[in-house]
Amino acid sequence: MMLVTLQRIVQGVNKAPDFNMALTTMVSQVREALETDSCSVFLADNDQRQFVMAASDGLRAEDGKPVRVDFGEGIISLAAQREEPLNIADASMHPANKKLSDTNENIYKGLLAAPIIHRRKVLGIVVVHQSVARSFSREEEAFIVTLAAQLAAVIAHADAKGLLVSEHSPWIHSLRGLPGSPGVAVGEAYVSRPEARIDEVTPRRSDKPIHEIRKFRQAVARTRADLKELSRRMAGQVPDDTLAIFDVYQGMLDAASMGDAVENMIKEGWRAQTALKYVVEQFVAQFEALEDSYLQERATDVRDIGQRVLLHLQNRQRKRKPLPDNFILIADEVTASMLAELPREQIAGIISLNGSSNSHAAIMARSMNIPAVLGVDDIELHFFSDRLLAVDGYTGEIYVDPPAQVLTQFHQLAEEEQELRDIVTEHSHLPAETQDGQRISLHLNLGLDVTHDYLKTLNIDGVGLYRSEIPFMMRDQLPTEDEQTEMYQEVLDQFPDQPVVMRTLDVGGDKPLPYFPLKEDNPFLGWRGIRLTLDHPEIFLIQIRAMLRASIGKSNLRILLPMITSTSEVDEASRLIKQAYFEVAEEQGCEVGVNLFQPQLGVMIEVPAAIYQLPAMASKVDFFSVGSNDLTQYLLAVDRNNRRVASLYDAYHPAVLASLDEIARRCEEIGKPVSVCGELAGDPGGALLLVAMGYRQLSMNSYNVDRVRWILRNVRSSTLNVMLAKALQARNPDQIRKMIAEKMESIGLGGFVRAGK
Repeated sequence: MMLVTLQRIVQGVNKAPDFNMALTTMVSQVREALETDSCSVFLADNDQRQFVMAASDGLRAEDGKPVRVDFGEGIISLAAQREEPLNIADASMHPANKKLSDTNENIYKGLLAAPIIHRRKVLGIVVVHQSVARSFSREEEAFIVTLAAQLAAVIAHADAKGLLVSEHSPWIHSLRGLPGSPGVAVGEAYVSRPEARIDEVTPRRSDKPIHEIRKFRQAVARTRADLKELSRRMAGQVPDDTLAIFDVYQGMLDAASMGDAVENMIKEGWRAQTALKYVVEQFVAQFEALEDSYLQERATDVRDIGQRVLLHLQNRQRKRKPLPDNFILIADEVTASMLAELPREQIAGIISLNGSSNSHAAIMARSMNIPAVLGVDDIELHFFSDRLLAVDGYTGEIYVDPPAQVLTQFHQLAEEEQELRDIVTEHSHLPAETQDGQRISLHLNLGLDVTHDYLKTLNIDGVGLYRSEIPFMMRDQLPTEDEQTEMYQEVLDQFPDQPVVMRTLDVGGDKPLPYFPLKEDNPFLGWRGIRLTLDHPEIFLIQIRAMLRASIGKSNLRILLPMITSTSEVDEASRLIKQAYFEVAEEQGCEVGVNLFQPQLGVMIEVPAAIYQLPAMASKVDFFSVGSNDLTQYLLAVDRNNRRVASLYDAYHPAVLASLDEIARRCEEIGKPVSVCGELAGDPGGALLLVAMGYRQLSMNSYNVDRVRWILRNVRSSTLNVMLAKALQARNPDQIRKMIAEKMESIGLGGFVRAGK
């Protein structure tokens, strides 16, 4: 019975249109349910360091003013300090009791107080009083503790919405998201919503497949024309690598990707809109299930392109309300095409409620020098309407209706950011080396945009990681050997004189293929990476053969094996690679070692077990590559895509840095080159620590290359060694970040590390 009552009370709070009204109703319902004489909710005012009574049924101030309790005083503060419930038969006799002046508290004796805690932070206290001296029952205590736990998320949400403002504090309301593109901006909110939504399509059948296919092809043709126009409009405004995003969009419309799958469904008796919905949602689900954050963000691209086709299928005309002269673009998912449609000179900043730094919107924002914040939790779009916003793309902070002092600070930061950007660009042609001459190789991580001329103009030393998964995932069957050969050849041709590291197919339970369904209870520890491909040598051999055929006449191919945990896996993969090598040499009439070279073989260090297998694997491979993202995830047992524990994922964790340092030392001892291709390599502070550890090859996205180059050119090895020593002695990530920020500030590089985590 108590459970039903509790559910009803919490549901009422969640559905209430007004937060204060919801709390007032709740305390009355709790008082009635427990048959107590009073129920109150106190919320923490951290500015004033007090608990303020937000609602009560039974406890009141005689003068009508808000009831306040200083932090550290009274039983209420004791419950917060101890972070556990207090069940006291007679509160007036308790040593921590301090009477609330000018209230009717003296009529109560029995007290039960439970802290309201959200993500380790005490947000408030639920208190029930009884006029008689008695302890509350275990059932009553469990009821209040459960209520407090469920209230925590509601109150945190209300706090994010700005509903917990203290009238006595100079309060500045802010939200926190993920940094997407550096810089600061101020502007009016402009909320954008898609005019056609895939999830709103009602499935319907059709007995006219030829007619529906014709409609679909016409819609695709119009969408292609739209994309060409967007690309034309952006030409000259952004670098060529940004324009490559629209070629990716065009590729998604190809028959081998989305087109054939939609038409096949239409032939089965479905309307074009229904077939499009099914195919798009299938692709979206596959990408969203991925562990690789770069590939995961392709879900947004698929949904965007699908909704553009849907717009033409529905014969809708785009309608746009008047744009402010200077605005912050806000959407559930900001897309690259959405950015291209709006006038660049009026976009001051971007807020995308969903997404990460790997989204194409974030990539475009960085190339357009537009500050962006992504992944804002628990906020609806309508909250931003008619607001003035200040966006900090360094920290992920968003200030809502900021006061004058914040606006002044943001204008100063914007000027500093422009100066920094100019300096980095000016030195992009120089080598990446420290002031004492230590040379570092900077490489690219590539996925989709791999066949464009801008790649040849970048001052880089090769490709440190080419992800080969996308061609496999954007089809309704395995790509043929010829199709794979053509794709890999395009990549290798871009870098004829530089190494290109191609990772073999890294799919599995967390990266499902539409034609290879997998269901596992724990896909992160399941059948993925090399485990899957070795179990299916026919898939592995076709891919290796395609890579080798693509490399004929070139010597730049390197092959990288993912998810390795043992030497036996390396032995089996090596055997299959040699088999494919001699097969290709014979079939293509190649002369071994002349126009077909045995590619270097590398192993990814992403499973902690591999760290202790390095000496055993040394004689079997040519190089190692650290996947710092997965290594961090496995070391800390954290799924960084799970918002409940994502805050625990931290590449600056002392255990992660200690592991990276050990890997570098072991590789030096066994004489094998080692690189880092995770996000830490492109992080300014992370890059410095990695170089101090001994890593001489860092692979990152194109945006970070010149920033890391400039930072390295302004430090000495002695400085890096001091930083590393302090980092390895630190006890938590915050200490490490603070140390890096102070050191870089002292040498004039503070602008690169304004950001927090």
